[in-house]
Amino acid sequence: MRLKCLIVFFIFYNCLATAQQLPQQNDRWNIMPDGRIEWKIDNRLPHSDHVEMSGEKVSLWLQYGVDTSGKISLNRTMVFPTFRMLPVRTTASMMYNVTDAELPRFLINDRLLKAGVYNAALSTDQPEHADHIIQKGVIEFFSWIGRDSSVELHRVLFPSVDKPAALEKWIFTNRSKKAVKVEMEYMKREMRPAAERTTPVVHSFFITTQNEGIKELQPNESTAFVILYQAADEKNPLLQPDADAELQARLTRLQQFQSVLQLETPDTILNTAFSFAKIRATESIYNTKGGYLHGPGGLRYYAAIWANDQAEYVNPFFAFLGDPIGNKSAMNAYRWFAKYMNPAYKPIPSSIIAEGDAVWQGAKDRGDMGMIAYGAGRYALANGNIDSAKILWPLIEWCLEYLKRNINEDGVVASNSDELEGRFPAGKANLNTSSLYYDALRSAIMLGKLLNKPAEQLNAYAQQAKQIRENIDKYFGARVEGFDTYRYYKGNDTLRAWITTPLTVDIFDRKEGTIDALFSPRLWTEDGLASLAGNKTFWDRSTLFALRGVFAAGETEKALRFLKYYSKRRLLGEHVPYPVEAYPEGNQRHLSAESGLYCRIYTEGMFGIRPTGFNSFDCTPHLPQEWNRMALRNIHSFGTVFDIEVTRAAKGVLTVTVTKNGQQKKYTVKEGATQPVNL
Repeated sequence: MRLKCLIVFFIFYNCLATAQQLPQQNDRWNIMPDGRIEWKIDNRLPHSDHVEMSGEKVSLWLQYGVDTSGKISLNRTMVFPTFRMLPVRTTASMMYNVTDAELPRFLINDRLLKAGVYNAALSTDQPEHADHIIQKGVIEFFSWIGRDSSVELHRVLFPSVDKPAALEKWIFTNRSKKAVKVEMEYMKREMRPAAERTTPVVHSFFITTQNEGIKELQPNESTAFVILYQAADEKNPLLQPDADAELQARLTRLQQFQSVLQLETPDTILNTAFSFAKIRATESIYNTKGGYLHGPGGLRYYAAIWANDQAEYVNPFFAFLGDPIGNKSAMNAYRWFAKYMNPAYKPIPSSIIAEGDAVWQGAKDRGDMGMIAYGAGRYALANGNIDSAKILWPLIEWCLEYLKRNINEDGVVASNSDELEGRFPAGKANLNTSSLYYDALRSAIMLGKLLNKPAEQLNAYAQQAKQIRENIDKYFGARVEGFDTYRYYKGNDTLRAWITTPLTVDIFDRKEGTIDALFSPRLWTEDGLASLAGNKTFWDRSTLFALRGVFAAGETEKALRFLKYYSKRRLLGEHVPYPVEAYPEGNQRHLSAESGLYCRIYTEGMFGIRPTGFNSFDCTPHLPQEWNRMALRNIHSFGTVFDIEVTRAAKGVLTVTVTKNGQQKKYTVKEGATQPVNL
């Protein structure tokens, strides 16, 4: 009787997983015709949020909010990645915070405006009333000042593209029928850490003003004041950049992201979320003394690289985007890791920090060599540059040898922890590391042939790939909480989010049970996958892997349903506009590599692009039933520029059109089938 009850329970549980109802979403933001998003302030107050925007020398983290009276408040944190502090550590970037109370004073008709309200002792006018907020790489706040809303205030905040400065413009417009006098007072404020805490020279942080003074505005006339937040030292003198030129440079850089790798689907939310993700993934690249380096951000992670965030997550995305700075940062990351190869096969550090001056290896080997070899192999193939591939090959080769030497008695790869660095148990060998090793071997076989590596070596890789795939199923394959899926490590009996990794490397042996488990109430929460079933902690990276893997496994309709939900929540919900790192840790920081993972849901999952050569790939398109077409335009990959368009030809049949230099190749593909493409 007990056995029958358990069987009934598991059948019911799996049915519940399949039919899970997603929570209703009450969007706070909406998509504008030009692709930006807008929050029209309503009565759902108070509300606050935070967003990060980055340039080559500065990152601006902005916490903003509107209280119940409609007053806007801003809290700005500027991080200067190349202005280093002591002691040497990951988080040792010069950082300063500026609240509204620390700004220069503004006056309207000689009455003080401080922190968004008129001084009550000097005026009987009403406080500021927020009207709407707009953002897409630049954030703008619109509000009305005065009892009769006679003055419109438009704030614009953004980082400089290439200078250690963030800028804030206050644009006042007279909407009354008589002249209005507006004033911003002069400010030049310097803060300087102790010399003993700065390296290599003493740094300073400045708040300065531009265009300060009194401006008399006639009806419908505007004026702009500028506040600059800037780092300086003896090598980097204090600047007075032209704010309008800086804003235009920022907009131009954003347009560069938007002009390449364009997603076209019938779903505006997905198209827009993809467009936003390209910004966050690519803007967070810092010009360090060691060259361009991608950094996660989040007030902690700058002028440094990690084996997961850079080598594994975002660099394979850069191979499709074609942004020159993105590709430089990718190659620099792999070069930096390659410096730590050694004949004793001691592990390469998980992270290289402080512009290359130090390392972090606090979690020991997290499976980092698997992450590096996996990412470098995919990047080398998709980038389509033989010279770059030759540079990367020794690193890939070394990492594969390291992983081979760490195969345990059960035939899977041993590691001290995983990419969650001990936050949750990972045993002595975890599913993620062995899965990445398997895919790295597959890429190395294809890459090695292109580089004319010895057949004996490549045959050995093929045998190792075959063996590790078999051992993944033998060692990790298990029935966990009623699902035919994987245990994450030996002894694990609770569902884990990272059971998704095999799906992303084309291991589909247990796809049905794994997908049911991922989307079951045990793992799927209102914010995506819980890291551990029954735990409130979530990390977006596992959700992003899962969505990519479920598409790759051919469960298109299910993947689309959850992708739509997730994208809408992140783009238009309460915390926008990008994928996040984690919660409760970090309070959902917009770490940048997660946005690269979001874009890979489409390139590798929905469009099913798997690099196979410098100018070739396998394409396994997954066109949702409710769509008749989808396309990726202006792909800069495989050494060329091309488009892919997928259309429905007939029931169960798709047409894949590849366009390069105006020339088209058309392929007829059965749904779920793979089409080799040679460019």
